Amino acid sequence: MKYKDKAKEQLILAELHQRLEDLESEATKRKKAEGALLKAYDEMDLRVKERTKDLADTNQQLLRAMEERKKAEESLREALEEVKQLKNQLSVENLYLREEINLIHSYKDIVGNSEAIRTVLMQIEQVAGTESTVLIQGDTGTGKELVANAIHNLSARKGRLMVKVNCAALPPTLIESELFGREKGAFTGALSKQLGRFELADASTIFLDEIDALPLELQAKLLRVLESGEFERLGSPRTVKVDARIISATNRNLAGLVSEGRFREDLYYRLNVFQIAVPPLRERKEDILPLVWSFVQDFSERMGKRIESIPQMSAEALQAYPWPGNVRELRNVVERAMIITTGTALFVDVPKIAESKTVQFRTLEEVEKRHIIEALNTTGWRVSGKNGAAKVLGLNPKTLESRLQRLGIQRRKNS
Repeated sequence: MKYKDKAKEQLILAELHQRLEDLESEATKRKKAEGALLKAYDEMDLRVKERTKDLADTNQQLLRAMEERKKAEESLREALEEVKQLKNQLSVENLYLREEINLIHSYKDIVGNSEAIRTVLMQIEQVAGTESTVLIQGDTGTGKELVANAIHNLSARKGRLMVKVNCAALPPTLIESELFGREKGAFTGALSKQLGRFELADASTIFLDEIDALPLELQAKLLRVLESGEFERLGSPRTVKVDARIISATNRNLAGLVSEGRFREDLYYRLNVFQIAVPPLRERKEDILPLVWSFVQDFSERMGKRIESIPQMSAEALQAYPWPGNVRELRNVVERAMIITTGTALFVDVPKIAESKTVQFRTLEEVEKRHIIEALNTTGWRVSGKNGAAKVLGLNPKTLESRLQRLGIQRRKNS
């Protein structure tokens, strides 16, 4: 009996021992789990702190960016307000300057900003948009054809080519057929029908240069065209009607020719609806150098040469010369200078002025200046030395230097 009780007790003890071991194992596992959980919590807490710091930094950056953007927007608003004010100011100024800007820049072939040429450009602006006949008066070579071109190119007829006729260049026997056309057999040698210049100028502009050379018998026919747009071809009874605007030009006093009976008075009044007087170059000397530079640019492209400067001596000579041939003569002189030049400086020799019967005296300063320049030209603009201008003139080099300064004579770059 006692043996059974002891065995049972041992069994209970064994079960209790097993349960104790199980509890210890469970406690160990829980402890490990708690440790892992605590570690995970610490890691998560660290990550939260790091993320919080990142978010705080990002938020700070966003705040700075927003502040900078706010400042930028404020600066932009101020800039836009300034631009608006400038725009308004320019708009107001434009009311005064638009006309001048158009006059200066709208005529690529008419160069100059003198009061005289600005008056011409203003008149071109005034008459171009009308259908009125225009009489252009001016000396030979002043650019009357350029004025006619500008009028046509600013008119509603600019889409068609302007027809040009030099009345003085056509033989009197052919001028009628050239202007008004002919039928086949109209005269000996007329082997075919020919349209005249007026028919070619239908819906366009016809420019009659040197209108004073038109024979009296044809002036009546031209008057009819002006009044009704009608005429007959040579050898034809059929009336031809055209819509051609007439611009004429002359370098003579048409009113004087009228009084002499060499030009029809009624035709003169029909041609002289709007008169433009193109000034000679001697009356707009401030336009000479701009014209020279425009010609230099043109010839530089054609000749493959590069001009960077015009010496003061040449500039003064260009402005002192009276230019009887006007712009045409100036262009020819510049072209010759461009042909013979070998460097980047353009030395221009103006034509010699024929001496008048009245002696023109110069001041002593002008004579001295010219004499020194001639000596400098002879010595290649070398001032001092054995072959220098000072030696030629019998002056001390320092004395010559001071006189160059006093007389406003600028030495060349290569001297």
